[in-house]
Order: sequence, then C-alpha cells, then structure tokens
Amino acid sequence: MEEDFELPSGDEMMMNNDNQLDLPDDGPTLKVGEEKEIGNQGLKKKLLQAGEGWDTPDNGDEVEVHYTGTLLDGTQFDSSRDRGTPFKFTLGQGQVIKGWDLGIKTMKKGENALFTIPAELAYGSSGSPPTIPPNATLQFDVELLSWSSIKDICKDGGIFKKILVEGEKWENPKELDEVLVRYEAQLEDGSVVAKSDGVEFTVKDGHFCPALARAVKTMKKGEKVLLSVKPQYGFGEKGKPASGNEGAVPPNANTQITLELVSWKTVTEVTDDKKVIKKILKEGDGYERPNEGAVVKVKLIGKLQDGTVFLKKGHDDNELFEFKTDEDEVIDGLDRAVVTMKKGEVALLTICTEYAFGSSESQQELAVVPPNSTLCYEIELVSFDKEKESWDMSTDEKIEAAGKKKEEGNVLFKARKYAKASKRYEKAVKYIEYDSSFSEEEKKQAKALKVACNLNDAACKLKLKDYKQAEKLCTKVLELESRNVKALYRRAQAYIQLADLDLAEFDIKKALEIDPENRDVKLEYKTLKEKMKEFNKKEAKFYGNMFAKMSKLGSLESNKAEAKEAEPMSVDSSEA
Repeated sequence: MEEDFELPSGDEMMMNNDNQLDLPDDGPTLKVGEEKEIGNQGLKKKLLQAGEGWDTPDNGDEVEVHYTGTLLDGTQFDSSRDRGTPFKFTLGQGQVIKGWDLGIKTMKKGENALFTIPAELAYGSSGSPPTIPPNATLQFDVELLSWSSIKDICKDGGIFKKILVEGEKWENPKELDEVLVRYEAQLEDGSVVAKSDGVEFTVKDGHFCPALARAVKTMKKGEKVLLSVKPQYGFGEKGKPASGNEGAVPPNANTQITLELVSWKTVTEVTDDKKVIKKILKEGDGYERPNEGAVVKVKLIGKLQDGTVFLKKGHDDNELFEFKTDEDEVIDGLDRAVVTMKKGEVALLTICTEYAFGSSESQQELAVVPPNSTLCYEIELVSFDKEKESWDMSTDEKIEAAGKKKEEGNVLFKARKYAKASKRYEKAVKYIEYDSSFSEEEKKQAKALKVACNLNDAACKLKLKDYKQAEKLCTKVLELESRNVKALYRRAQAYIQLADLDLAEFDIKKALEIDPENRDVKLEYKTLKEKMKEFNKKEAKFYGNMFAKMSKLGSLESNKAEAKEAEPMSVDSSEA
C-alpha cells in the first residue's frame, strides 16, 4: 500500500492558520534575474532558475520544496537545505504563511525563485519570536521540487484523489466503456479488505464500491492514484460483510484504495436509439474515416447471440469482404458503424434487429439468421477508398456527381426508402451549392438541379413527416423560382400539417393563379377548406363553451349579490 493522506504539518514556525487570500490564477511571466510583483499586496518574485514545462500546482496539491528564509539584512532564520529534508505541505489550505500560498502557486517544477514577502503576508505585527521580529519583511529562496495533485473529484469531500503515477494522453473513460483496473482497498488501520491484479467492468455498472466508477472517469490510461473514500462512496451505514477473498468493511468506515487504470475499450452508440453499439477492441490509425459512398475492405465474423457463426469473410486466407457504404449492400447497422471506424480498427458490433434483418429470416453463408435476431459482428477495417469530395472536383465533375446523386435518390424514392433518398438529394445539392466558379451555362444546369433536388427532398420530408424541413426546402426553391407550382403546392401541404392554414391558403391560391387547372392543387385546396371548416367549428365550440361558462359564473355572482341584499342588517350587541 502506498503512503496515506496524512500530509506533513511542516515546521511549527511555518504554520499559520489565518484565512487564505484569493490567489491569482496566472503568475507573472519572468526571465531569469527579473523581478515582478504578484498581485497587489506587495509580494515580489525574482526568478533565479527557470522550471520545466507549463504546469503549476493548484490549491489542494501536496507540494515539496527546499527553502532558505532570511531577513532583509541577510540574517538566516530557517533552512530546509541545512536540515537536508525537503518540506511538504498542502497548497492553499493555510498550512503556511499567506505569501507562500500565493507565490508557490506561480512556480513550475524545478523552478527556483526568491520571494520578498511583506509582513502582512507573513507573521504580521506579532512576528515569530525569537527569530522574526514584528512587522518584518522576509525573503525566501524557494525551489519547487515536485508536487502531487490531490483533487476532490465529487466536490463534496467524499473522494479525494492523489495521483501517484501520471497517465498517458488526455482521454478519460466514459459511462459505456469497459475498463481494466488493478486495485487494493484498505481500512484506516491498514488491513486489506479487497485486492485485484486485473478486473474488467463497464464504468456505468461499477465494481466493488461506487468510488471506483467515479474515479476511473477522471483518469488517463496508465494512471495510478490513491483514493481517500468516505462512507457515502464506499459501503455507507451498513458496511459490507466478508465474502470470498474480500474482508468485511465496518459500518461508516473510511477506506483508502490504490487504483490503476490499465486500459479500456471505448464503447459508443452508433445510433441515437442505442440499437447499434460499437466496442473498440483495437484502436485504428490516424484520423481519417470512410465517407458515404466509400469502398471499404473488411474482415468480418457474424454471430448470433448464442455464438452461432453465420458469416465469415477475410479470415483464413480468404478474400477480404468489400462493399460500398450507403448503398444497401450490407445491413443498415453495419453500414452505419463502418463509417465511424479508422483504418486498422477492430471493433465488436451489437446490432438490434431493426438495423439487421428485421422480422425476416435470412439465409447467410454459414447459417440461417432467424427472424427478429440481434447480431454480433467482429469487424476489422483493413482499408478504404473515400468517395471524391466536392472540393476535389472540377465544375464539370460537380454537376455530373450532382446529377448522379439525383438519379440515385429517384430510384430510392420509388422504392419508398425516403430517408436514404433524402440523403442523396442533400448530397447532390452540396456538390453544386457554391457556384461562383461556374460558367453561365453551368450555373443554369446547377440551378435546375438544385430546384429538382430540393423539390424531391421536400417530397421525402413530407413522407417522413418532417414538415418544418419540407417547408424550408420549398422556400429555397421559391427563392430561385418564385412561380414554381410544385414548391407552392408542397409548401402548402407542409403548412397544413403545421396548422398554418392561412399561409397554406395563400400558397394554394398563388399556385392556382399560375396553373388554374392543376388537379393536385385543387384537391389540396379542397382538403384545406375542410381543415379550415373543422378548425372554425372547433374554435366556435371552444369560444361558445367559454362564453357559456362566463355567463353561468356571472349569473351565480348576481344571485349571490341579490341574496346578500335580502339579508336583515346585523345588530350590534351593545344596542340589544
């Protein structure tokens, strides 16, 4: 077990329990030999030797220093260097004079500085007899050797974390991630109640006691910490009986846990409804990921939940499995997951039936997938070729690509795959969104494509009941072609569903002015009139009921008033 949290109190002369002052967050930037004031209370700092890096200690950290203290005339009154033992204290807790709390917070590891501290930030009018006279300004030659970060990770004093070994990089585990840890838990008397040389658990599910899950979310890979745990994050008022290799924890017991985060597997929700989950078994390379339309090559093993393998591709010297993303060449869950992966990444996918084969049975390479099956895939993204992005295309290529996406959208619309069709139309418009470099002829072609794609996309949004977006798409078309009947008609449909009946009527009337014989618009006008009639009827009923209630209340009030007038006047008891 590592050292506990009982911090050394330091030399009695250095103790001062007055309330600490607010500490400036950033100290002055100094060159060696330069002196500047810290804050506005007369504390000065002269840099004797620059430190390492950029980090400085914070309030609550345990710092270790060497120092020599002198009066302004050079008389030495104390020195840790002469004693040969560094001095440790907790920063910002009033364990030392205020000038130290203020000054040392500005230092970097290995830095050596000379602090000139006025009496108000030292021992004041009392001094510290016999070595420090009243109202003395002091000088301290301080070297910051190291510090240990101690954090109140729950902000309620329930778990204090002291870093024993720094971790790697900057990432921390999240709720869904699976962490691998080593830990040892002790009571305050030093007795070990639990120990593990390696246990894996999901952060949200926790392990042993609540403190472990709370702590790992603040840790980096390879980080080792000492946790001081109060009962509310341990085993509370009831404690814990002994079981197996674990000892008993008494009621309301404080515990100390040495915890090391060995590694973790990142788990993410690929879909918002949490029905496609990806657990990374091996991190990929770089930052690039496949885009929609990319050609990917993968190794793939598909299993049922009982372990039955129904698909195996790219293993045992077999050819890699190749498919194009966003083209319905694989199940939807697999399609969505692979575009979140990096080259070389290995992941375990859990795909619910809605994103797999649904309610249908499916004969696969090695076994039948029963209806309503949740599937597991182990997938490795070996390589991918991204679909060319618009910024890499010439103007001709952009128009050609937009036309191709429009045709793909039309095919999907006819197949009633409205969400996928909508994505194709959106992508088509993106290719030609910025046409400043287009020739006049190309601008005409681009405009025609924008109008067609936005109209078709609006039709998709109406089918998907995304009426607000349908209205916006039609408005974009009308900004380009103010007399476009289809845009007016579809926007009116959206307005009707959004209950903006006046706006719907305006659009329909305008469409009929342009094309008086349009059958679809006439039918929609008939629907609108029925809606307006129904609305007016409901409105009349609502106001009728409201006025009836008001009339009834008025009648009751009137009856009460009349009854009160008919009552005999009360007689004063003094006149009786």
